Amino acid sequence: MLLLVVIVGLVIITTLTNQQFTSGETVPLSEVVDQINNENVTDIRVQGETIEVELRRPWEDSPAGTEQTTLISRKEPEVGFYEQVSLLGVDEEALRQVNVTFPAPPFFSQFGGVLLAILPIVLVLWFIVFMMRSVRGNQDQAMNFGRSRARMINVDTPMVTFDDVAGMEENKVELQEVVEFLRDPEKFMRLGARVPKGVLMIGPPGTGKTLLARAVAGEAGVPFLSISGSEFVEMFVGVGASRVRDLFNKAKQVAPAIIFVDELDAVGRMRGTGMGGGHDEREQTLNQILVEMDGFENDTNVIVIAATNRADVLDPALMRPGRFDRKVYVTRPDIKGREEILGVHTRGKPLLPDVDLEIIAKITPGFAGADIENLVNEAAILAARREQTGISMLDFQDALEKMAMGPERRSRVITPNEKEIVAYHEAGHAITMYYLEHADPVHKITIIPRGMAGGYVMPLPESADSTLHSREYLEDRIVGALGGRAAEELVFKRITTGASSDLQTVSDLARDMVTRYGMSDRAGLRVYGEDPNMVFLGRTLGESRDYSEETARVIDEEIDRIIDDSYNRAKQILSDNFDKLKLLAETLMEVETMDRAAFEELMASGSPAPAHS
Repeated sequence: MLLLVVIVGLVIITTLTNQQFTSGETVPLSEVVDQINNENVTDIRVQGETIEVELRRPWEDSPAGTEQTTLISRKEPEVGFYEQVSLLGVDEEALRQVNVTFPAPPFFSQFGGVLLAILPIVLVLWFIVFMMRSVRGNQDQAMNFGRSRARMINVDTPMVTFDDVAGMEENKVELQEVVEFLRDPEKFMRLGARVPKGVLMIGPPGTGKTLLARAVAGEAGVPFLSISGSEFVEMFVGVGASRVRDLFNKAKQVAPAIIFVDELDAVGRMRGTGMGGGHDEREQTLNQILVEMDGFENDTNVIVIAATNRADVLDPALMRPGRFDRKVYVTRPDIKGREEILGVHTRGKPLLPDVDLEIIAKITPGFAGADIENLVNEAAILAARREQTGISMLDFQDALEKMAMGPERRSRVITPNEKEIVAYHEAGHAITMYYLEHADPVHKITIIPRGMAGGYVMPLPESADSTLHSREYLEDRIVGALGGRAAEELVFKRITTGASSDLQTVSDLARDMVTRYGMSDRAGLRVYGEDPNMVFLGRTLGESRDYSEETARVIDEEIDRIIDDSYNRAKQILSDNFDKLKLLAETLMEVETMDRAAFEELMASGSPAPAHS
């Protein structure tokens, strides 16, 4: 390509060079001889075939009617200048009076003809070479299309170890045996133990499944081949199966090794569940994975670790022993695990003395490892924005609220009437939750808008990691959620749209109590409908109702009963404690935010107390 540009440039320069004498009037050589014989020529320059003539007086016979002092003529290329003008009858004496020079032609002018002659050949050759390279590139691309796109981390690369994984002690114990096998497989084979071919890690997103797999490779000191399940499947038939074969061949070449397949459900879904049905490309890929895992010899020292958060949709053939022998359930960490994870992610970050990781772990129930990492990062960003020297407890609290509700919107213009409605709404939540026996205690109340919410009440569960909830606890949660709407109706005799998210929460809880938890005497002890997480063909297309219209009516009536009874309880609590409701609302309109200590002090003493920061 560069050669082509150079040749074209030379041709352009040559053309311009050859046109350097075109400023004068072009005349035949006989006219030049006449001007010489009339002694009207002072200088003649002969350069190649071009003759430039300088006249003593302007040429009077110009066809254009202009007075020219320079004439341009051309001679025959094979005949010399003197010989040609002699043949035309030039006066020898007059010619001797003329200053005739023969300047050397420019380099480009000498080879211009040659360049112009070879330019078409060069263009044709360049086009042929370009097409050959394009075809070869397409062939290489086609050959690479079926190759695995797995990313390999070699043992020379700094790797994650179990010391970098916090809050997963039970999971690390289960995976330690895999590490021991990769380090010393003979110890297990001597006792007749079969090599585990696969480990399936099951858990919600962000719980550290990928981190655990990398830690296994780091502890064992073996290569780690990582690929996502979606990278196997393409629109072309056979590509996925080819990539599976190539992946396993690569692993066998560097064995002992670990193959990590993230999002296994993207390729390992139950066969026959696609909308197209039949034998699609994804099923071919899954079949090849099954064949490869069956084809492992006991001495290959290659272990497949896969991760998924949808184990319910995986094909049974993939889950059987002999393929994925072990299932490791990676759950969200408890309070102790969250504190350990906080310690890992705050390592090397400047924390102010008021930061208590145990309290942060307590107010983050349900947070996975990725959530905690994001919380620490958001707190660091807030501290930097406030130009602090370290991260404070307030930064963590604000970061938590930002993640849950969105950023503060202090610049939003709120009318006094709207502010009063929001204050009574949030006070209604807090008052009902305070007087309910089984409700979670109030951690914070604010009427400062965040995200889409005009204000909110943040509860703090006493047993943050409890997975068992009683009927009374769920009913009290519903009553607390309806406290805001009840306060609006009780105080203003009208309702607003502010309770829309509360009503969604209430509806979901009441429906689950009736259809999933068996907490309705009329509906009975059974589950109605399919698990909404079991989605094969889409939520609306795949779900079916496994109960009659009469049962559906009973379910609706029970849901309505639970919500109506809870709403009446909320109104009764607020009516009995109307003075506390009014006091809390007026205090919120003044201070805007209250923490648990200030709220409980107000409720105990009956007088407002300043909010604690």
